[in-house]
Amino acid sequence: MNMPFKKNDLILFTGDSITDGGRDRDSKLPKPTALGASYASLLAGQLGFEYAELNLSFCNTGIGGDRTCDLLNRWDADCIHLKPDWISILVGINNTWRRYDSDDPTSDVQFETELRELLSRIKNETPARIILCSPFLLHTDDLIARMREDLDPKIMIIKKLAAEFDAIWVDFDAAFSSEIPRQNPAYWAFDGVHPTIAGHALMAEAWLQAVRG
Repeated sequence: MNMPFKKNDLILFTGDSITDGGRDRDSKLPKPTALGASYASLLAGQLGFEYAELNLSFCNTGIGGDRTCDLLNRWDADCIHLKPDWISILVGINNTWRRYDSDDPTSDVQFETELRELLSRIKNETPARIILCSPFLLHTDDLIARMREDLDPKIMIIKKLAAEFDAIWVDFDAAFSSEIPRQNPAYWAFDGVHPTIAGHALMAEAWLQAVRG
């Protein structure tokens, strides 16, 4: 299959807890625990195996609970200074969630402004190709379903910026929705937000399909 990566490319995954996957932050060695237990780790394993001759390397700088403002605060150390060739970003669900659990909303205007700054810095300060992923919700209960009113406009903002910045668009939200006829929402994400291992496998497959074109 077609794959756009080149020899010795560094692929960076970043975002919130869904990417973080409980990764080992203390490890200075390239061991599996440094990538966490998430779609990022699944992708690193599959791509590393399939394209061993390319000597790809992988890094995970996801941090649980992060919003776009948090990514901005750590963007130098956790993105720019790493000089990635590819940067895959999944962020937005905490921008929505904090409105409901902490009365700390992120307006759509603020969300777009912060995400645009993240993407502009990548374009202006690195040679990296951008992969933008949509956050998602699976309707496991009424509160999760209610959060749609806040998340859906943010997904559309991410999709719009993906086109503007010539980023690869990975629609995780649509990928999960397409699988609901096969299994109930909690099978894919136990609380409607955090994926099960099957959910992470679904994400990895959706990511590969989008990147392969």
